[in-house]
Amino acid sequence: MAPVSTLSKKRKPSFRRLLKTSNVKLDNKLKNRQFKKESTDKKHRKEQKKLRAAIKDAVLKTPLPLERYKKRPEDEEEEEFVESLPMDMMDEDDLEQIKAMAQKASFLTRDLSSSGPVHAKKRKGEQQGPESYEKMPRKMQLTEEKEVIHLLPIKDKIRGLIPQSMEKPVVAKKAEEEEGDAPTGLEQFENEEEAVAGPALTPQEQLKLRTQKLTNRKLRIASLGSDILSDPTTNIKKLKELRAMLMETDPYVAVTVRKLVMVSLMEVFKDIVPSYRIRPLTETEKASKVKKETQQLREFEEGLVSQYKFYLENLEQTVKDWKQKKRKRSEAVSLQSYKGLAEVAIRCICELLVALPHFNFHNNIIVLVVPLMNDPIKRVSDMCCEAVKKLLKQDKHGQASLGTVKVISGLVKSKNYDVRPELLKVLICLRIKEVEVKKDTDDTAPKKKFMNYKDKKKNLSRMQRKWKKAEEKLEKELLEAEASENKDKKLKLHTETLNIVFLIYFRILKKAQKSILLPSVLEGLAKFAHLINLEFFDDLLNVLQHLIQSGDLTYRESLHCIQTAFNILSGQGDVLNIDPLKFYSHLYKTLLKLNAGASNEDISIVLRCLDVMLTKRRKQVTLQRALAFVKRLSTLSLHTLPNATVGILASNRTLMHVSVFITDICCLNTKREREVSVERLCKLI
Repeated sequence: MAPVSTLSKKRKPSFRRLLKTSNVKLDNKLKNRQFKKESTDKKHRKEQKKLRAAIKDAVLKTPLPLERYKKRPEDEEEEEFVESLPMDMMDEDDLEQIKAMAQKASFLTRDLSSSGPVHAKKRKGEQQGPESYEKMPRKMQLTEEKEVIHLLPIKDKIRGLIPQSMEKPVVAKKAEEEEGDAPTGLEQFENEEEAVAGPALTPQEQLKLRTQKLTNRKLRIASLGSDILSDPTTNIKKLKELRAMLMETDPYVAVTVRKLVMVSLMEVFKDIVPSYRIRPLTETEKASKVKKETQQLREFEEGLVSQYKFYLENLEQTVKDWKQKKRKRSEAVSLQSYKGLAEVAIRCICELLVALPHFNFHNNIIVLVVPLMNDPIKRVSDMCCEAVKKLLKQDKHGQASLGTVKVISGLVKSKNYDVRPELLKVLICLRIKEVEVKKDTDDTAPKKKFMNYKDKKKNLSRMQRKWKKAEEKLEKELLEAEASENKDKKLKLHTETLNIVFLIYFRILKKAQKSILLPSVLEGLAKFAHLINLEFFDDLLNVLQHLIQSGDLTYRESLHCIQTAFNILSGQGDVLNIDPLKFYSHLYKTLLKLNAGASNEDISIVLRCLDVMLTKRRKQVTLQRALAFVKRLSTLSLHTLPNATVGILASNRTLMHVSVFITDICCLNTKREREVSVERLCKLI
């Protein structure tokens, strides 16, 4: 047989272990017996308690029968009962009724107000007479309903929190009185008319009343405005009172008061708005404890932003109501007066657009103003265009310009290029002189990063860390002095803005060449052509050449095409080997269109074209071409107005200096011949 494995055998427990286990079992059994006994006793006690309670209730509820009335005969009962009553004070009817009631066993346990049988049930169809109503018990008057108001609890050391409450009697409304006093629909309408119209006044009295009311409103506006300006931090709540006057409902002065409040709020905001953008506080910042001054400043900033937002919403709603020709319920302002209100609101919005480009909700103002630039009313359109031009001219950082250009691009695309030319002429006011170009590998290399504390502790000794810290501090100060980060950010914004502008121009050149926007596009391209990327040069020159040859352009538009082409070639286009012969030929042919019989508004564009074509590109201009233009300009100077003639002769003088006569004079042999040539040149000039 194979030996049995020792692992498969069960180990026998030792004596101590058995003893220990048996003691535990005995303890558990004893505890179980005690627990069962306690639970049984408890259950028995509960049952006994319930039984005693049931017996006690049965004894109380069971009426005791009057057996003596059953054992004695009727005669004896009547005699004894009659003898016990005071017969002198009772009538015969009452006496008979009491005798009949005494015969019932439940006499002492029922209601004495009824004489019917105890367990009699009423039928549904049974009618009750007036006697039954008289015998029914009357209901007591109900107490007034009271409303409970919960107060703050009281904390006690022994009882803890003790709730407190107070009863408040509720006054019941009398519906009948209200119904009787309430007027009908016609009466209510007449009452409202009387309340609005008031007593009939003569024109002189109406004018006097209006003047008095208007004076009071003006004094109120002036008082609130001066209080706010004197201490904005403390009196920020008065800004809400002033803004509430925008909802003036008095028909005598509503329009004038609303206009005054709009302008007053605009001036107040321009004065009290800080020179930084206010951001909302985070939850951590709200929960943290701060100084009293800091908390007061936070409340001021929060109130200022909220009131400024509500003010802008009121202005926007006024313009929308005018556009949609909505009639308000209050009827305080007539529909004809909304035009004047809307114009004042638009003026206030334009002022805030120019005055507060750094503050909150500036992008919302741009979104509101740009569509109004395309308004059919010329006064409104010109007002908005002038405001946007001022904004673009004074924008030094580029953020406001980028936001404006984005909105204009979206508007032009959504209207399918059917917009006013003034909308694109605004883009010429952009302050963009340089943009980002493709950089070399040295410039595109990542900037040097400062070491963090872990790297310093790991790689450097204590003395080296000390020197490294001083070196990094010095480098940061140098970077702040150079302000290179701000310059890079500005270049990025300008580059993005100009890309959107060129996108607008190229879309119109591609899809709407015969629209009224083409002159504005060509004028804009002429200004920013030197900033166009080299990738677009070839295609753009082909488009401009095609436009000139088509013959559909006006004289000014063709001049803009020529100026754009040569601006491209004089800037980054120097590297391109292109001979713009057709542009030279077109300008040479069309120069004689300028004459004294017409206005010489285009002479400035002609002079700029000549400067770009002949002076800046003098190395690429041949001698014969320069001589031809000198002759043509000399002839043209005889046919134009005096102011145009002076400019043409000055351009001719510059051209002769840089090209033609310098070459001829240098070729002369004798000194006398050179002097004679210079004298002839001076006389010609």
